[in-house]
Amino acid sequence: MNNWQDRITTNPHVCHGKPCIRGTRVMVSVILDNLAEGSTPEEIVHDYPPSTPEDIRAALAYAAVLAAEEELVPLR
Repeated sequence: MNNWQDRITTNPHVCHGKPCIRGTRVMVSVILDNLAEGSTPEEIVHDYPPSTPEDIRAALAYAAVLAAEEELVPLR
């Protein structure tokens, strides 16, 4: 997804400035945590309205950009 910037926003007055789905208080970290725990995109959309499948893909694309820019040290 090349247009994740259209769906992910930050505002210091919303969710302490954490990245959220535009127009909501659904934090990107909540979406990613749910995916990591095994929730399907459909379950997340159901549990966190008004998020959409496109919002879930945008959250993943945002995480991919962050992971590509950071040097991650493996935990032992």
